Amino acid sequence: MTAPIPSSIIKQHLIDPEICIRCNTCEETCPIDAITHDSNNYVVNPEVCQSCMACVPPCPTGAIDNWLKVLSDQTYSMDEQFGWMELPAQQDLPEPAAEPAGAQQPVAAPAVAAEAQEDPNADLDGLPSTSAGASVPPWSAAHPYLNLYTHKNPVTATVVGNYRVTDDDTESDIHHIVLDFGEQPFPVLEGQSVAIFPPGTDASGRPYHARQYSIASPRDGERPRYNNLSLTVKRVTTDYDGKPTQGVCSNYLCDLKKNDTVKVIGPFGNTFLMPNQADSNLIMICTGTGSAPMRAMTERCRRLTKEQNFKGRLMLFFGARTERELPYFGPLMNLAKEFIDINLALSRAPGQPKRYVQDLIRERATDVMGLLEDGKTCIYVCGLKGMEDGVIDALQHVVSQAGGDWAEVHAQLKTQGRLHFETY
Repeated sequence: MTAPIPSSIIKQHLIDPEICIRCNTCEETCPIDAITHDSNNYVVNPEVCQSCMACVPPCPTGAIDNWLKVLSDQTYSMDEQFGWMELPAQQDLPEPAAEPAGAQQPVAAPAVAAEAQEDPNADLDGLPSTSAGASVPPWSAAHPYLNLYTHKNPVTATVVGNYRVTDDDTESDIHHIVLDFGEQPFPVLEGQSVAIFPPGTDASGRPYHARQYSIASPRDGERPRYNNLSLTVKRVTTDYDGKPTQGVCSNYLCDLKKNDTVKVIGPFGNTFLMPNQADSNLIMICTGTGSAPMRAMTERCRRLTKEQNFKGRLMLFFGARTERELPYFGPLMNLAKEFIDINLALSRAPGQPKRYVQDLIRERATDVMGLLEDGKTCIYVCGLKGMEDGVIDALQHVVSQAGGDWAEVHAQLKTQGRLHFETY
């Protein structure tokens, strides 16, 4: 008769519901579908997870990077995880019973997974790549603050401005919203994001989850030297299939009035950060509200230029249906051509063929390649998830046309923290 497999102490991979902002990055990243979600929580299936760590670097909040010691035959079930409002405390565990001689050994996880459990930053060379972008920031980026405010202790910000930044007669209702934090510290960097709690409850009676938004202002504030920041928010009135729906948080934010208050958590994001070198170059590729982090980076460079502390080059590829639906179109057009090289891709301009950002990247291949060859150039892509493949294909075209090896260049850009995607 086969002896029972003795229990052992393992580290179970869990997601912290208090920090998780339900951005779906972990579920999209997991190569073996070990992560799933319901209307309450994102959870890890202990029967599927191999602790490969692929989901850890892309997580903007660090909620994914949690490991509790449990007995191998007493792991937290999916149903338990779905019902959590917070992670359970670490329990004191009894020492596993000694194995009887000849007992069957439990199947061991791959060596790299065991090492990764002990060291979340372990070298995972050989694991399949799960992202087109880097999982590390540029080496010169400033150190970001993360998770200063969580679900348990959100900070209250006051609305000091709410302005529509697309023409009133267009379908695209995009707002520029300025939040002031008063005396509460909220240090941020360009490329980071925050999450907002909309009021009310969902169909199950639970409070709505926080929604994540990229910061559209530089580190010294929307208004320089003030403790404020701005967001770029599009009012959602249809779903991805074009069916009428009302985005809970986007409509709440777009309807805010001056002096209203909101609950904010964050900041989040430790990789989508701009370099701190005075002669660094930025290639920024975005669509719609993906312009938010690009506006933050551009304004940071503009302010540094006025102080003669920035000498790099900026190149922007900005996509929208028409000029009237481009947020910040007026201010953007007022920037000096010597300061920023602007390329607008309009897909529904009257009397013009459809053009997308990847089309313009190909058209400017020589200039893009010139920047790529400079080790001080970083590339940032922000917008809808569907643009990733088009941008990668366009960059491959640029490099191949110049006689380069895209696989080699791509790997180098990722390793050096010079190619970053933030798509949704």
